[in-house]
Amino acid sequence: MKKRSRFELRIDPVVFFTSAGLILAFVLFGALWTERAAATFDTVQQVIVTRAGWFYTLAVAGFLGFALFLLVSPYGRIRLGPDDSEPEFTTGSWFAMLFSAGMGIGLLFYSVAEPILHYASPPRGPGETAASAAAAMELTFFHWGLHAWGIYVVVGLSLAYFSFRHDLPLTLRSALYPILGDRIHGRAGEAIDTLAVLGTLFGVATSLGLGVMQVNAGLGYLFDVPQALWVQLLLIAGITSLATISVVLGVDKGIRRLSELNMALGLLLVLFVFIAGPTTLLLDAFVADLGAYLGGMMENTFRTAARGNPEWLGSWTLFYWGWWIAWSPFVGMFIARISRGRTIREFVLGVLFVPPLLAFFWLTVFGETALFFELSGGGGILAAVQENLPTALFVLLDRLPMAQVSSLVATVVVITFFVTSSDSGSLVIDIITAGGDPDPPVPQRIFWALAEGAVAAVLLVAGGLAALQTAAITSALPFSIALVLVCWGLYRGLRAERPALRRAARRSAAPVPPPSEAEATPPGSWRERLTSILAEHDAREAARDAA
Repeated sequence: MKKRSRFELRIDPVVFFTSAGLILAFVLFGALWTERAAATFDTVQQVIVTRAGWFYTLAVAGFLGFALFLLVSPYGRIRLGPDDSEPEFTTGSWFAMLFSAGMGIGLLFYSVAEPILHYASPPRGPGETAASAAAAMELTFFHWGLHAWGIYVVVGLSLAYFSFRHDLPLTLRSALYPILGDRIHGRAGEAIDTLAVLGTLFGVATSLGLGVMQVNAGLGYLFDVPQALWVQLLLIAGITSLATISVVLGVDKGIRRLSELNMALGLLLVLFVFIAGPTTLLLDAFVADLGAYLGGMMENTFRTAARGNPEWLGSWTLFYWGWWIAWSPFVGMFIARISRGRTIREFVLGVLFVPPLLAFFWLTVFGETALFFELSGGGGILAAVQENLPTALFVLLDRLPMAQVSSLVATVVVITFFVTSSDSGSLVIDIITAGGDPDPPVPQRIFWALAEGAVAAVLLVAGGLAALQTAAITSALPFSIALVLVCWGLYRGLRAERPALRRAARRSAAPVPPPSEAEATPPGSWRERLTSILAEHDAREAARDAA
């Protein structure tokens, strides 16, 4: 059999060229007509917030509810693979990789800035009070908690179930097989994969845009590098080049080593802030914030523009919902690939609860430390964040010992997250555009890595943070509709297994007769019994034993 080259092109022509054409058109529009693009982004965001915010609210609540239903339903016993399959990774390694999937540039960017901004400008009530500080952490937990991972459960579980249990391609179109049948290989399947590509690319580009703004802030703090658009564009070019090198090196030599580095440095950073900051207060606050988050979940879940602040809602909650939906093919495919052999119940328990708890600890350490300095007077963090949002993390680190060292570590962590996000995102997009091929060619991944950098650059030029938020919300809208169909397809696929589940339940509930005396005490020594088991038997003996 001829060995396939890493540089041999393998694509689904419709998905690849449609996605690439739309992205190229977007890049040209943003680069050539910058002011018009900025105005368009602003208008689109306002329209979506005022007219489609209710749909985002219901959809995200529904995805979380569906995940919880699968957790407690009889379908939880189904394995993601053949019935006799076993997990590929130990539970500890699996949890660590789930956490790495949830960690990213966004958590570094917003862990200080979001609580401080909610503290100053809450969606309702006066700001800069002890009450608004408590509400700020509740809202931050809400945006980074179960709802985000409920979306990832839907996508990851659908990919894993249809790919590993039914041998369908590792793409989103496979989840629609119970609805469309073989038509998933036609225009309908190509459409949903194209939406997945666009959502993933704009979601990753949003993260890259946030990351490069924060890298610029870190370099400005450390080396007085000016915080300007031209610097950020140069940084995008340079860090995208590093991502391209990582692509060429491959997963094992490139992304794996970088992932290990940024996980180690990220852990070192959060432990440093935890120890150097108000440690006892952070432990108390973690428990209190978790309780407030759970207590206010229903009210926060169903807050819409009709009963709140539309501008705040669009800049925060709806932006996050759009961002998580756009990221879901990326994170979902990664989670699916490491979860083969686990039961659905194990999958939902691990994905839905472990990463949010770790993220809550990270947010508590950075967010509560910033609020502590601000409430104790003289913190100056709020003023710095309002002036230049990407500097939030570095302003906090400046209040702690060894600020130069910790700021350098933070900058390196952001850069490595930038590279691994770009590399992983381009791999996921390439798998989708290659028709589910798990080992797509290198040139295609290079193309998508460069495309992510180009889109991030255009968004920064055409409006900065506001444009990044609009891109996430807009690209996620059509894909969220597709995810509703994915849920329905997954439910129909699982429902088809109900007869087998009932038979298995009856077998497990049936009483097992006690063994006879002969069965309980087989004749002969253990050597004789082992010899009998391993010996070859002829057809007559087999027929006699079967009778």
